[in-house]
Amino acid sequence: RKDTSVYLVPKFFEQKFAGFLVEKELTNADKLLKGEAEKPFTLIIGGAKISDKIGIIEQFITQADNIIIGGAMAFTFLKSLGKPVGKSLVENDYIETAKNILQKAQENNTNIFLPEDFVCAPSLDDYSGKITVSAEVPEDLMGLDIGPETAKKYAIVIVGSKTILWNGPMGVFEIEPFSNGTLAVAKAVATATQENNAYSLIGGGDSAAAVEKAGVSDKVSFVSTGGGALLTYLSGKPLPAIEALKQ
Repeated sequence: RKDTSVYLVPKFFEQKFAGFLVEKELTNADKLLKGEAEKPFTLIIGGAKISDKIGIIEQFITQADNIIIGGAMAFTFLKSLGKPVGKSLVENDYIETAKNILQKAQENNTNIFLPEDFVCAPSLDDYSGKITVSAEVPEDLMGLDIGPETAKKYAIVIVGSKTILWNGPMGVFEIEPFSNGTLAVAKAVATATQENNAYSLIGGGDSAAAVEKAGVSDKVSFVSTGGGALLTYLSGKPLPAIEALKQ
């Protein structure tokens, strides 16, 4: 942001430089932004809303070989395909956006993976996780995590990747019965990094918490602490504080 300390103060100094952490953040993000990603490149996107992640999807939809989608945002995509989503969270204003993303992926030969089963419950307070056998959620339930079959399929794609960018959980992973999908993805990213020499960038926030919870934070290439700033940067938008340093 254009905060005084990081945006205005540098204007008073001829010699100015980033700290080591900012340098690491930019170096790792630039590996992906500058088209240096080794193929296959897999983008894993989760969390509640497409609206938060649209920039990063649009930035990489022409570069990524695979886009894996989880979290509540998956229901907006599924609803755009005419699938029943029960009481699951949907951004109705973004159904057309979801359709456009699916169309653009097809035009660029980018594989988009959507969940094929879910762990569901009547509400967040009801932990009786029922697993659906398809992507269709019964009308009295909400999807709160990807199901075991989806987790297995996603893991196969991830382990076979050479570059991985992950931002956003696969479900409400803070609640134990709905954490398995996110933890399975975290372990698959670690396996790809350790056994397939993949480069993996974990995009802060919930994803950083997930690799920590799975006990694999030291088995991935880089865990960003940049949060929303990393998302903005990876969306190709300038960050005022970084621009101030470049000047």
